[in-house]
Amino acid sequence: MPGARALSLPIAWTPAACCNLIVPRALAAPPPPRLFVIMAAEAHVAVVIRRGPSSWAHITAWDTARDAFTPGAWFRGRIFAEKCDLSPDGELFLYAAYKGGRLGVPTTDSWTAISRLPWLHALALWPMGTTYGGGGRFVGPRQLVLRGVLGPHPAAAKAHDAESGIAVVDGVAELHRSSGEVEGAEWSGRDQRGRLVYAMHGRLYARKRSATEEDVELADFNAHEPQTAPPPAWATRPLARVARRSTRH
Repeated sequence: MPGARALSLPIAWTPAACCNLIVPRALAAPPPPRLFVIMAAEAHVAVVIRRGPSSWAHITAWDTARDAFTPGAWFRGRIFAEKCDLSPDGELFLYAAYKGGRLGVPTTDSWTAISRLPWLHALALWPMGTTYGGGGRFVGPRQLVLRGVLGPHPAAAKAHDAESGIAVVDGVAELHRSSGEVEGAEWSGRDQRGRLVYAMHGRLYARKRSATEEDVELADFNAHEPQTAPPPAWATRPLARVARRSTRH
């Protein structure tokens, strides 16, 4: 067109140039949360420990018989998933926690505690003061091995804690780990029915039963956002004291 002026661009707008553009962090999609699962030994119960956003952890109870999920506590800090455990009946959650800026308080910045799933209200607590060690393993309904820094936790020497109804015993507390059965999954393992389940990209899946079926998505945790809600009253009730066995026959 006569008299028209060509529009000059500061850069050549090509597909290659488009791909090299830097997307501002505020516009970039957040990374998916990481999930880790621990199964109860004698009940169809599991705990799903979510990490993410980076400074938050979230606890969810999973009824593995019905694939029903009950969200619980959010925690602004770190829950070390591999160090945690569930009681055999799935009622109690043993966890190792870290929360910065607490060195001046009695519980320090890191501790091991027992709560009622899926909440974090401490029914029994053992200060650590370090992220080395911590957590433990249940070896009975109310018996557990605590993990110390270089071995068993010093609380093992106290044996039975009559007030909390928890018996701390000496022993080895192995870390929980992924079975590694699903390539690319951040966690995989078997539920109480022997079903292969795994976590990937903030979602839980069950492996297909045959070559003609697709893996089933059980739950999507990506849309969950941190919420600060107090635990319900039932989660704060003290543990019942364990009665000593009578020697009478």
